[in-house]
Amino acid sequence: MQKQVLESSEERTFQYQDFLPSLPVPPLDESLSKYLDSVKPFLNQEEYQRTEDIVKKFKNGIGKELHEKLLERAKSRRNWLEDWWLNVAYLDLRISTQIHCNIGGPSPCVEHCWPPKEGTQIERACINTWHTLKFWDLLRKEKVPVERSLDEVLDMNQFRMIFCTCKIPGVTRDSISHYFKTEAEGECPSHLVVLCRGRVFAFDAIHEGNMLTPPEIFRQLTHIQKTCHSEPDGPGLAALTSSERTKWAELREYLINLDPKNLTLLEKIQRSLFAICLDDSSPHATPENYTEVSRLTLGGDPTVRWGDKSYSSIFFSNGIFSAFCDHSPFDAMALISMSHYTEKNILENEGKWKGSNTVRDIPWPEELVFTVDQKIINEIGYAKEVYYKKVSDLQLVHYAFTSFGKALIKKQKFHPDTFVQLAIQLAYYKCHGRPGCCYETAMTRRFYHGRTETIRSCTMEAVEWCKSMLDPSESTYQRLQLMYRAFAKHNKMRSSCENGKGFDRHLLGLLLIAQEQGLPVPELYMDNAFTVSGGGGNFVLSTSLTGYTRFNGGAVPMVEHGYGFFYSIRDDRIVTNCSSWKSCPETDAEVLCRTVYQCLQDMIQLTIAAQL
Repeated sequence: MQKQVLESSEERTFQYQDFLPSLPVPPLDESLSKYLDSVKPFLNQEEYQRTEDIVKKFKNGIGKELHEKLLERAKSRRNWLEDWWLNVAYLDLRISTQIHCNIGGPSPCVEHCWPPKEGTQIERACINTWHTLKFWDLLRKEKVPVERSLDEVLDMNQFRMIFCTCKIPGVTRDSISHYFKTEAEGECPSHLVVLCRGRVFAFDAIHEGNMLTPPEIFRQLTHIQKTCHSEPDGPGLAALTSSERTKWAELREYLINLDPKNLTLLEKIQRSLFAICLDDSSPHATPENYTEVSRLTLGGDPTVRWGDKSYSSIFFSNGIFSAFCDHSPFDAMALISMSHYTEKNILENEGKWKGSNTVRDIPWPEELVFTVDQKIINEIGYAKEVYYKKVSDLQLVHYAFTSFGKALIKKQKFHPDTFVQLAIQLAYYKCHGRPGCCYETAMTRRFYHGRTETIRSCTMEAVEWCKSMLDPSESTYQRLQLMYRAFAKHNKMRSSCENGKGFDRHLLGLLLIAQEQGLPVPELYMDNAFTVSGGGGNFVLSTSLTGYTRFNGGAVPMVEHGYGFFYSIRDDRIVTNCSSWKSCPETDAEVLCRTVYQCLQDMIQLTIAAQL
């Protein structure tokens, strides 16, 4: 990537933003016909007939009106969905977003130059931080390569949100404060914040116009660590960011009223480039098993995680590290691109710093000491208690399936992502005896400020194939024909969603128009079919391909009786992160994950048998 960066110096990261097409509004009849198709696996004939009538009534009545209004809205905006999506999917939520929305995952450096080793926390933190700062510098100079899908330019706006960005809690709706600027746009904050043992520190990453080197960052982090290890723990104010949002908003106001200096300190954290979290735990990790480190990434010590920060690097005491992010301002692919860049550079330098060891006389880190009273101390205690109770309910397994990967799947002429999606469908059917409504993320970055659309992976074609796989009387030929049909359907849906022709965001837009106009909620959204097929955020399978690199992370399930299933597909393996809630007696992440692995084997055997 470094080489690519230098070669593409004439092409600027954000130069095509003004030329990207606007997000389209699909035709109403197409969206409704796709919606009807998606509810079929979950309804009997009578229920389907009723839903079909509701949809017909919607199409010829209120739906038509709402669609016209949505088209009007789209005329004056390059992305009619953007603000709505940010609010509805993220900022309006009142639950703990740190637990329910944040995304995170471990660095794969344990697989090559940085196996777990006590005593390496600070050394590795300073090298990784330096490479991350280099990426920030490239972004400031607009030298991060423009990403493309096939030959189409993709929207790069999400990269602006990685640095100097933070969510601010509000009583009814949160907001995002964002301070990143390119060099052409002006000054940009350049300080880092460090969380360690309940305390918060800050130091500038630039000194006299030059970026701090790894030995200089090492000096700063060592100073912080020594201070924290030789003195009592701090109050752990960061734990409040894990609270339910309205509660955190009220406590934040209370803090500011307690002492105006607290606002200055909060703003210092908000404006910072990103957060470095020094975590005392020492999670086990191997290239085949990232379970413990992933659990601790999403559910570790809340006093060293500022959950609202768009990007945090968590460094564990044995030198393993993870990324932890607020999901509101960007999706995982922006994070993965940056992580891929830093990992590549760490690997090229064998995990070492090969530059000068000279350390300039730079100012020591400053501690951000908040004024707190007994009420705040009690609230921190309560926040920790609630947080640990919830995260202790999380079951998460993060394993590598090593029998085969992308190379063999492609050799058999199948799309690797669809291959895994169908394995998930079959596994859910095997475990639960029924189809599972499934959300797979599709990327809509071909459009201005595009983010995501939903691919509903549980199709009638997938269900028919699942049934054939579980029916011992079915022939190999018949199973294969049904599998080809299920593949074709999924590939068509993916392409349609990526090209702005999905229907979930369209249906959401129509509902939001009705709400804005003060109209009653249309019957379509009150119908049982809408909920059982996953509408309104009710998908029992929340899934996403995290790409074809070594990076894989995840998030918690969307619903209490559901699963999170996130996977990266490499040439020789498929790494999967699967989660569920222990309090739900029906779901078991370990069982689903092992069943997916068995299904992957069954599927590849089926394709090989067909060639014999």
